[in-house]
Amino acid sequence: MYKNQWKGKIIMPKIISIKKAKYIDDYKIYLKFNDGKENILDFRNFILKSQHPNIQKYKDKNLFKNFNLEFGEIEWNDYDLAFPVYDLYKGIIL
Repeated sequence: MYKNQWKGKIIMPKIISIKKAKYIDDYKIYLKFNDGKENILDFRNFILKSQHPNIQKYKDKNLFKNFNLEFGEIEWNDYDLAFPVYDLYKGIIL
């Protein structure tokens, strides 16, 4: 919680969550967030450049497009692969 210095009110930060996720094509996913913001994120560079075997397996597009929307997040294979929602909101894929 943050106290607004000008009015003495308590301001609760908004919790960002994903309300809708849809596979588009290649390594692109459309995301709609609970505040109405929409992003199309391209995971291509992240997936193809990774040397980690748990991530390399998602080069298979059939595995990649098999994600789930759970508790306001997108995840693959019971959180085998997941990204911070705030990063996705900002368009950051690390």
